[in-house]
Amino acid sequence: MITIIFTVIALICSAAVFFSNYPLTVRRENLGGTVRAVHVSDLHKRRFGRDNSRLIASIKAEKPDFIVISGDAVTRDETDFSCIKSTLDALCRIAPVFMCSGNHEQSLPQEYRGKFYETVAETQVKMLRNTSAEIVLNDRKLRIFGLEEDYGVYKKGESYRNLDVLTADVITELLGESPDDGEVLLMAHNPFFGEAYSQWGASYTFSGHVHGGAVRLFGIGILSPERKLFPKCSKGVYVYGGMKLLVSAGLGKIRLFNPPEIVVYEI
Repeated sequence: MITIIFTVIALICSAAVFFSNYPLTVRRENLGGTVRAVHVSDLHKRRFGRDNSRLIASIKAEKPDFIVISGDAVTRDETDFSCIKSTLDALCRIAPVFMCSGNHEQSLPQEYRGKFYETVAETQVKMLRNTSAEIVLNDRKLRIFGLEEDYGVYKKGESYRNLDVLTADVITELLGESPDDGEVLLMAHNPFFGEAYSQWGASYTFSGHVHGGAVRLFGIGILSPERKLFPKCSKGVYVYGGMKLLVSAGLGKIRLFNPPEIVVYEI
C-alpha cells in the first residue's frame, strides 16, 4: 500500500512538473490600443520544438505588428548561438523585432558575449543597448528604447546583497531625456524599478527576469532570481503613474504551476 501511495504521489508530481513546463501558453492583455505587440522574454536554453518551431508558429499565429524580446534570450553558459540565430531570423520574417539585454547576456564570458552580439547583428533584429529606434504603426509614432543597466542591480560579486538601485536620473544618464514627441516604449529586463521607469517618461515598459516567481501559488510568485521570497511585479500588468509595466513570466528555467508564456498586448 505504501508503495502504491508513493507511486501515485510521484506520478502527480511528475504531471505537475510536465504541465508546468512543456505547454506554451499565450496570455492576452487588451490595453485599449490599436497596435499588437508580442512579448517574449527569458528564453534561456529552452527549445519549443525543433529550432523553436512551436514558439515561432505561436507568435506567427498572433499576427503581431512588432515583437519585443526583453532580455535573457540565452543563458550565461551558452557557447553555441546557432539556435537563437535561426529563431531570430524566423521572427524577423513575421514582424519587426526589438530586443534588449538581460542579466544573462551581460554575464556571458567576454569572448562569448562578443560572439552573441555579433550573431544578433547578423539578423534584422534591432538590438537596443541604451539606444532607441522608431517605428510608425497605424499612424502612431512609437519610440522604443532598450535599457542596459549596470550589472550591479542584479548581483555584486557572488552576493545578492546591497544591490544597486535604478533611479530616473540614472536612466537619463544611460538613455538621455525621454522624448516629448510620440509614445515612449521601454524595454528593461528588470521589473523592480517601475517607479523610476515611469518618472523617466516611459508609457509602456516591457520586462521579464523574475520567471513569474518560478513557483506560483494562488497567483503569487514565490522566488526571485535574487533569492528573495514573494517578489513584486513577477507577472502581469502593473500601473505606475501614467505608465504600464508589462511583465512576462518568460519561457525558460524550471517552473511549477507557472507555464511558459508569450504575451500579446493591444497597446
